[in-house]
Amino acid sequence: MRTLDFSPLYRSTVGFDHLSSLLDSVNRGEASQTSYPPYNIELIETDKYQITMAVAGFEEAELDIQTEKGTLTVAGQKAGDEAAGRNYLHQGIAARNFERRFQIADHVEVTAARIAHGLLYIDLVREIPEAMKPKKITIGSEQAAFIDVNKQNAA
Repeated sequence: MRTLDFSPLYRSTVGFDHLSSLLDSVNRGEASQTSYPPYNIELIETDKYQITMAVAGFEEAELDIQTEKGTLTVAGQKAGDEAAGRNYLHQGIAARNFERRFQIADHVEVTAARIAHGLLYIDLVREIPEAMKPKKITIGSEQAAFIDVNKQNAA
């Protein structure tokens, strides 16, 4: 397995040390996950995303969606063994249990989920808190700062 050198990143950024562990966990997850069920990740508009998963054969009650610590987990658990007593000549429609994990960025929240025509739609939105939005910092004059310091020393 190849390791990545993040030292150039650290020279010009602050607070991105978790990026290395995030990439490692994504690489480990990709290797261990199967391709079932198939899914799409779509950018709907700025800061709005949608994950679409093909979950044919699953009912709403058999699906579970959870978020915890930057991970979105979608799991499907079939209620019973529907294949019992059937004699398939070919079974191409998969209806096996699954668990799929997605790493989601800070401030990305799941806003809705719905199932229609065998597809599960999960809507996500990035909502940056006011405190983290760009703000203009005014620069005071050196003279004003000097006067304030002198006034404090005189008191």
